[in-house]
Amino acid sequence: MAEERVQRRLAAILGADVVGYSRLMQLDEAGTLAALKCRRKEVLQPLVSRGRIFKFAGDGVLVEFASAVNPVQCGIELQRRMAVANGELPDRRVVLRIGVNLGDVMFRGRRSLWRWRQYRCPP
Repeated sequence: MAEERVQRRLAAILGADVVGYSRLMQLDEAGTLAALKCRRKEVLQPLVSRGRIFKFAGDGVLVEFASAVNPVQCGIELQRRMAVANGELPDRRVVLRIGVNLGDVMFRGRRSLWRWRQYRCPP
């Protein structure tokens, strides 16, 4: 079987995960999972129209964009909409930590093989 050739392309990646996810799960596992699923569907997915979600991992997500401007705009709007969605929930707010990386991404077929050199900003 011939091995697929690794290809490279420049991409901007937005990475986000939930601050204090373990604490939220300890307080209310079912409620935390339900809130996260709802936020992904109602907040995250509509914002990534110019990008491609390529990985969900527990409380985290990785989104690829062709432009460096788009993930920054998406991250700002994502933080704003998450704050609105949290409303007045003092102990159970879903707060995101977001980072953006611009660099070469290696692909084999449809699978990404990139290294995340992270530049994270506080929530």
